[in-house]
Amino acid sequence: MENSKPVVRLTIAVEYKIEELVGSYMTKTEYKGSPHSDRRVKENKCENESYVRMCLFLFFFPVFICSFMVAAPIFGYLGDRFNRKIILSCGIFFWSFVTLLSSFITKDYYWLLVLSRCLVGIGESSYSSISPTIIGDLFTNNKRTMMLSVFYLAIPLGSGLGYILGSIAKDAGGHWYWALRVSPMLGLIAGTLILIVVPEPKRGSADHIAGRIKTRTSWLCDMKALAKNRSYVFSSLASAAVSFATGAFGIWIPQYLVRAQVVQKTAVSCTYQPCSSKDSLIFGAITCVTGLLGVVIGAVTTRLCRQKTERADPLVCAVSMLGSAIFICLIFVVAKKSIVGAYICIFIGETLLFLNWAITADILMFVVIPTRRATAVAFQGFTSHLLGDAGSPYLIGLISDALQESYATSSLWQFLSLGYALMLCPFVIVLGGMFFLATALFFLDDRDKAEKQ
Repeated sequence: MENSKPVVRLTIAVEYKIEELVGSYMTKTEYKGSPHSDRRVKENKCENESYVRMCLFLFFFPVFICSFMVAAPIFGYLGDRFNRKIILSCGIFFWSFVTLLSSFITKDYYWLLVLSRCLVGIGESSYSSISPTIIGDLFTNNKRTMMLSVFYLAIPLGSGLGYILGSIAKDAGGHWYWALRVSPMLGLIAGTLILIVVPEPKRGSADHIAGRIKTRTSWLCDMKALAKNRSYVFSSLASAAVSFATGAFGIWIPQYLVRAQVVQKTAVSCTYQPCSSKDSLIFGAITCVTGLLGVVIGAVTTRLCRQKTERADPLVCAVSMLGSAIFICLIFVVAKKSIVGAYICIFIGETLLFLNWAITADILMFVVIPTRRATAVAFQGFTSHLLGDAGSPYLIGLISDALQESYATSSLWQFLSLGYALMLCPFVIVLGGMFFLATALFFLDDRDKAEKQ
């Protein structure tokens, strides 16, 4: 099983993230072009580009995230008890079918577009809850770290391609729905590859404890055990901190950079659609590259540090997050004078922030027994969304609006107010680094307990 091809899992993960980001792009495009958009914008006081972004988030993302959070525990339960590759492939086929159908929704049936985002959240739940556990049962130690890194490389790769593919497909086809007719084909390929190529390993086989697993505990017992697992709890909270920052950045950083250029008088404020998407595309490309670099650097660094200390995994995550906070703070210092300098700080800050993606999953594999890993992954994702990107863009927007209220017509104050609001992110990242340090304190004890069960 060690020879199972990681390329299959990379293909699946890339397709999933492309679909998610293309879906996000689609909803933004369709919202602005719908016959009801002016009324909705006015009713919600969405009178400029920043408000439009915020209102799009308020309309679509809660639907997606609520469906994800409802479905994740269900798929976590199923993933610990039934054939995972069948559940996984069915989930991929389901959201591919929903995505394709959503490309035929007309403007008169806008509520179906919202429903489709809800169903895509269910598809993501099946995928994100189960896939890492299959890798965890195929590989162990440094090999598992490397394979998880290959797997999580698909997140930034798919994210960057989602921004780019959504834009290109829409421009080439002349309408948003063409962006949704590419990813379903990739989904069909991915689901088929899972059924044909990916093995269904016995739970705990890579850790050589499959023979000792006699009975599965109840769901309630699993939840109690996870709540008492300090390494799991603290690493999940740290993961939520990462999600908080990335969710806020994805919505607001491109707009912040646009406002910085207006202040520098190198651009004018956009008051009529369509607005330039240059900064969004640049930010998407940076997200893609920094994610790739972060995952690779994280895997290599952890592997080297394990030769010095057994607590390497959480310590590497803690140091990277604390370092990331410094460079993210610098974004708001240099953006007023230099857009290039801001992009450099974004590049370094995001690289350090993304460094812990695969390592966090590996920590979970070390401290949670194989028969409850899918449940653990599901609730870690639940926590990350609930405390992270489910609310961070909304919170940043509220803070910015409150600061901007007295000087709404000032371009400088629009820029500064959003920057002050985004300064919350590095503080949350520092908090996440502290959670990883707390994880390091309990990591060895929790790992030993998992190995003895």
